[in-house]
Order: sequence, then C-alpha cells, then structure tokens
Amino acid sequence: MKIGIQGKALFIFVFSSLSICVYAQEKPAASAQELADKLSNPVANMISVPFQSNVDYGIGPYHGSKYTMNFQPVVPISLNPKWNLITRYIIPIVDQHDITGEGESQFGLSDATLSAFFSPVESKNGWIWGAGPAFLVPIGTSDFLSTRKWGIGPTVLVLRQSKGLTYGLLANQLWSFAGDESRTDVNQMFLQPFFAKSWKSGGGVGGNMEITFNWKANTTTAFFNPVINGITKLGKQAVQLAVGPRIPLGGTTAFGFRGVIVFVFPK
Repeated sequence: MKIGIQGKALFIFVFSSLSICVYAQEKPAASAQELADKLSNPVANMISVPFQSNVDYGIGPYHGSKYTMNFQPVVPISLNPKWNLITRYIIPIVDQHDITGEGESQFGLSDATLSAFFSPVESKNGWIWGAGPAFLVPIGTSDFLSTRKWGIGPTVLVLRQSKGLTYGLLANQLWSFAGDESRTDVNQMFLQPFFAKSWKSGGGVGGNMEITFNWKANTTTAFFNPVINGITKLGKQAVQLAVGPRIPLGGTTAFGFRGVIVFVFPK
C-alpha cells in the first residue's frame, strides 16, 4: 500500500513528537549536551547519520505536494593531529505530485551533493571553520528529478560555538562542467545561516535558513526551518530527534514540515 504525502507528514510529527516526549521523561546521559553541541557543528569530528524528512504543500500553479527524504551521512577522516577532513553526503529520495503537471507524479532519487571540508582540529576562541570542494552528482532516476549535469565548486563553513550556543553560516557554489548537453547548465549558490541552543538535558531549539540562488534562471527560493530537538536512545543507540515547520520566504510553496532522526556515533 502506498503511503500518501499527508500520511508521511503525520508520521513525521507523531513519531518525532512522541519520541521527544519519551526523551524528556528519561534520565539523559551526562554527555547529552555535548552531543547536541557537536551535532550543531557541521564539521564536528564525529560520525552521524541523519535522515531528514521534508514535506511541502501548495507548490506551483497546480498546488502540488512534495516529500523529500534526505539521507545525509557525515564521515570525518583524521588527516594528522592538526587537520580533519569532514565528508558530508546529501542523497535525496523524492515523491512528488502535481508539480510537473496536473495529475502527474514522480518518485525516485534526485541528484546527490557531496562536500569535503578541510578543518582544523582545534578551534580558536570558539571559532571553527572548514573549506573544500563540493560536487553535484547526477544520480536522479527521472528527468524531472535530475539536472543530468555533473557539477563542482567551493564550499565553506564558519561558526562560533560555546557550551550550549552555536551560530554560523554554510555556503557553496556549484557550476556544471559535464553531462547532458541538451539540459540547462547549473550555476547555483546555496546559503545556510544557522543557530542552535542546547541545555544540559540534551534538549534544544534551533533553526536555519536555506537559500538557493539559481543564477541561470534568475530565481531564488528560501525557507526558514525552526526546530525543537532532543537527545535520547533507541536501545543502546544514541539519536537526536527534531521536528518543526518549514516556512517559505516568498516563492511558490505554501508551507511545509520537517522531521529528523540522527543516529550518533561519538568517539
């Protein structure tokens, strides 16, 4: 039986909300806030495996809907005592309806984004940074879900962190260099300012803005994504759960929701 987008949205909120409530009744581990702070740092030296569910409604002239599951593992590599290489992967699985046309739907993989940040092991006065290449990989299973282009460009991250408070900015710029010549070239910038506040329990609040500038089409899309989150355990496995709305800032989307489960593997 195929689960509709409304059902997926309900699952996101019921599962996440109940789990956060269960977490609030448990005795958190002593390192819960430390884990929460590390998860707020995109270049933390810690393996994490997020599954981020987004559902958006009221898209375009046909008031379409779109469910996106982003599989986003983060794998750090220690280069030497002073430097880490933090690799981040975003692999979207998409189920969308009434976007490309009334009554039309698509389901499958969308293009992947791979990033690699060279980052110092030690921060200075709470400031942390990372920089390196980003890659667009055309793994989309449908012409409507893929650019059919290979892309490359720089990515950079800067943030300041103290116990319980994180704020910063992540950015990348991608240009296509190969792929289907009949498809439009990619020239796109992504900006993500973010903030997070955690407490000793491992609970917290935060949010980010996701802003995409398509220089080729001269269009901009932007969302504000506030969340509440908490650290808990599924059996012996440490996880973070987060839930919140997706608030479009202009554009052609009416509203949306986000739910996230992050499997954490601290060293």
